[in-house]
Amino acid sequence: MADQQISLPAKLLNGGVAGLIGVTCVFPIDLAKTRLQNQQNGQRLYSSMSDCLVKTIRSEGYFGMYRGAAVNLTLVTPEKAIKLAANDFFRHQLSKDGKKLTLLKEMLAGCGAGTCQVIVTTPMEMLKIQLQDAGRIAAQRKILAAQAQPPVEAPRPTATQLTRELLRSRGIAGLYKGLGATLLRDVPFSIVYFPLFANLNQLGQPASGEKSPFYVSFLAGCVAGSTAAVAVNPCDVVKTRLQSLQRGVNEDTYTGFLDCTRKIWRHEGPAAFLKGAYCRALVIAPLFGIAQVVYFLGIAESLLGLLPGPQA
Repeated sequence: MADQQISLPAKLLNGGVAGLIGVTCVFPIDLAKTRLQNQQNGQRLYSSMSDCLVKTIRSEGYFGMYRGAAVNLTLVTPEKAIKLAANDFFRHQLSKDGKKLTLLKEMLAGCGAGTCQVIVTTPMEMLKIQLQDAGRIAAQRKILAAQAQPPVEAPRPTATQLTRELLRSRGIAGLYKGLGATLLRDVPFSIVYFPLFANLNQLGQPASGEKSPFYVSFLAGCVAGSTAAVAVNPCDVVKTRLQSLQRGVNEDTYTGFLDCTRKIWRHEGPAAFLKGAYCRALVIAPLFGIAQVVYFLGIAESLLGLLPGPQA
């Protein structure tokens, strides 16, 4: 197992490369997911993912679909690297007896990975959600202005301005608003995802000890990712609502996880907890499929192998 420690920098790099590729491909769908989850019954602007994307392009232009992408592209490298490398580390620690990992141990490894990643995930999601949802709030206020109600300008801050304001007004805790909800989403996600992926990927191995073909890793990542994403979507809806600082007109405000859950159930019904579920599945499936292909093909190992070693 010594190779695990030797290749750790490469595994971190693999996670980062995979995250950058994946986010670039699926970010517009993630924006639609955030806006669909945040809209409440009072003022529904979007009827579906495609409706949201079409209206976003019309009102904000093509690059409006990528609002908040810079935050993700900056922080997704450490986030994905921590998640994948932590799962690898915990699996290694739990398999020191040389025996095949049991399902329980695979779930424990996933739990550890999900817990570690929230260090980066929470502030990343906090900033991303404000930038993604700003267009929805601005569009809602334009509609109200057209209906002869007093218009209120919605600010469009940058990620840097948001960070400075949160640190100034709330300290470091401001960037970690919704930490509990993030844990309740990401820990169960990893508990479902990593064991499911490992077992699906194993089905495609041609022989014991050999790597699965890349398409098997990709499909296993897609299936495991979409399954885990839908399973934890209720927690993702609550997390998105809690982390949104700006509210539309007549929209509920929340004091915590339980208060948010109660109000969504009471005012919008249980189906509201599945808002954006198919968007999230469409985001997570290719994101983790790409991640596992990059990770298991060892692209970073190949790149690092091309670098000259230290001179004698």
